[in-house]
Amino acid sequence: MEPTARSSSRAAGARIMDVVRLGVVPYAAALELQAELVRDRRAGNIEDRLLLLQHPHVITLGTSAHQDNILVDEEQRALLGIDLFETGRGGDVTYHGPGQLVGYPIFDLKPDRCDLHRYIRDIEEALIRALLEFGISAGRKEGLTGVWVDDEKIAAIGVRVSSGWITSHGFALNVSTDLSFFDSIIPCGIRDHGVTSIARVMGRTGSADRPDLMPGVENAVARSFAEVFGRRIGRDERVDYRVSPQAGEGRREA
Repeated sequence: MEPTARSSSRAAGARIMDVVRLGVVPYAAALELQAELVRDRRAGNIEDRLLLLQHPHVITLGTSAHQDNILVDEEQRALLGIDLFETGRGGDVTYHGPGQLVGYPIFDLKPDRCDLHRYIRDIEEALIRALLEFGISAGRKEGLTGVWVDDEKIAAIGVRVSSGWITSHGFALNVSTDLSFFDSIIPCGIRDHGVTSIARVMGRTGSADRPDLMPGVENAVARSFAEVFGRRIGRDERVDYRVSPQAGEGRREA
């Protein structure tokens, strides 16, 4: 695939990063999968791995979340089809849903990247580079985490680093997300800034008759993560999430 070819030529001899594209995965299943892969990465059974996927509608609460930032009650969430999960990542309240690219890097940061602040900045940098491929000039906002286009957040970041400097959780990049679902929360507890998406910035309204942005965004993100983290993309495949994507396992869908 294209990301593999480019990254191999640029980073010959670099550590390997496998890319696994899982499609739409329920949030609970993604938590279980991450826990399994963190154990395997710590044991050295797998290479660094970047999971790329989407979630059904779900609100997640990070370790510093405030319930007041959830603006819909249980009945309203049921009507909207939104689940609610407390999770072990950092950060406040966020929303995941169809049309949003979620990335979970399962990386070993040892020996030279054992710095949480640097890790978050590197994720931001990778997303900023990926967005440039779509003509979108994004950046950081002082004092806040994430990636921004002017005063609107286009990508949220919430990570976890476990013992042994193994990472999980990661980022949520709005590609063609229905942004109205963000009305159910105060995203990341930030009241005075809005959210946006790649489709919105590109003016891609009424996109039913337009090509899907997601595959191209996945490719751009895979390339930029390899570049920023100094990795060489090894396997790059689509896997049925119901089968644990261990090395050499998993049913290819494409």
